[in-house]
Amino acid sequence: MQVHETGFPGLQVLVPQVFQDERGFFLESYNKKAFEGLGISCDFVQDNHAYSKDVGVLRGLHFQIPPAAQSKLVWVTRGEVVDVVVDLRKGSPMFGQWTQILLNADNFKRLFIPAGFAHGYVTTKPDTEFQYKVDSPYSPEHDGGIAWDDPDIGVDWAAVLNGQIPILSEKDKRLPRLMDFDSPFNFEG
Repeated sequence: MQVHETGFPGLQVLVPQVFQDERGFFLESYNKKAFEGLGISCDFVQDNHAYSKDVGVLRGLHFQIPPAAQSKLVWVTRGEVVDVVVDLRKGSPMFGQWTQILLNADNFKRLFIPAGFAHGYVTTKPDTEFQYKVDSPYSPEHDGGIAWDDPDIGVDWAAVLNGQIPILSEKDKRLPRLMDFDSPFNFEG
């Protein structure tokens, strides 16, 4: 497995070894021992699978607060997304900053997102399937998020959406700005 650093401490892009031939492909989607060798020692307890029918479906920016904070391993098995993360860890050199990565069914990339990041994505192809593992089960009382269009963060969604208005859930339309959120996450660099 190849590991690409992102400039955000703990946030890693993982590219598995893919064996392809005329029949298709094979890869190890997850191997606990291999991941521990990369310094990722999460005990993943839940797998999630999201389907988005249309281009321009925007989900995020989501997280769970302690004690139910989640680290995530995310990837796309059909279609394509631009995946975005925002560092919410107080004391992090990247606090309040964002980065993005293109995830699609062809590049096989995985993104490991440690607890303390807000996470979201927008679909760039129809019929996209997004999958992820988390190390803490979903907890509605610890569920949180930051506004996808927070001007203080400045995610450049327009470059991805090409003038299209994003398709949002009612929940995502009402999320607060970062300046109105007292982050419970601390950077442990």
